[in-house]
Amino acid sequence: MSYKVNIFSGSASRYLAQKIAQEYGKALGNEIVAKFSDGEFQPSFEETIRGSDVFIVQSTFAPSDNLMELLLMIDAAKRASSKQVVAVIPYYGFARQDRKDKPRVPIGAKLIANLLTAAGVNRVITMDLHADQIQGFFDVPVDHMYASSIFVPYVKSLNLPNLVMASPDTGGTRRAGAYAKFLNCEMVICYKQRIKANEVERMVLIGDVKDKDVVLVDDIIDTGGTITRAAKTMIDNGASSVRALCTHPILSGKAYDRIEKSYLDELIVTDTIPLNMESSKIKVLSTAKLFADVIKRVNNHESISTHFEFTTIL
Repeated sequence: MSYKVNIFSGSASRYLAQKIAQEYGKALGNEIVAKFSDGEFQPSFEETIRGSDVFIVQSTFAPSDNLMELLLMIDAAKRASSKQVVAVIPYYGFARQDRKDKPRVPIGAKLIANLLTAAGVNRVITMDLHADQIQGFFDVPVDHMYASSIFVPYVKSLNLPNLVMASPDTGGTRRAGAYAKFLNCEMVICYKQRIKANEVERMVLIGDVKDKDVVLVDDIIDTGGTITRAAKTMIDNGASSVRALCTHPILSGKAYDRIEKSYLDELIVTDTIPLNMESSKIKVLSTAKLFADVIKRVNNHESISTHFEFTTIL
């Protein structure tokens, strides 16, 4: 049995929520956000949601107001007697803080999970978490979607003659290896050493890319330092072309300038985070159809895994 569905959006992800609602086949729900002079804000649903399955679309990239708005909307939906509240979080912010990598630091990803649960969320739908174990930080169901279902068809359409998948760092080895296995091609790895956050000191290539068409794959690009350094390393080692796949284009600081000046032929990203500016090298593939279908299946209590069987190796 399915229940009435209402799809709403936080301020940061309205551009994507509108496309999701259109793919789903209904209008985006009506809500407003009242703002006070001191910066405080208050979301308000402007239609009844009593007994409904409420899906709230909001990525939690900076600033942290985006997270706070999502928490307030979840609380408002619970207090308005909705059947269940599902947070659709295309980009799960603070995911890079998934463990204590040095003394006296927080595990931010776990804290965010606690906050969402405390607010009253019944389910979370997200994409390409920075670390798979974040699913275990929740005591509610987490549907973890993969951008591979969007990227793989695009890579195939390029018909690259000498395809090689590559990871820009050792942490992404499993991800690149899964793509390589599925696409039946070789894989190479970049080993990097950092002197501090967002600054790469040294990068070494493990594998052969001479005369190859390299496709780097990563979940997040922040300042662009690692991915552009990796692209240069590929060209220096004889690669014919270099492209990159990235699910979440944070692209802060000098990222756009670095990408424009880089050896990358193309950077393919999704729309989980909106671009701050256009770039001739950046191509955006939409996640709207994927999220809309997942929302339908959740509402109808249908299997999600069967819909993404070709990505189960990822």
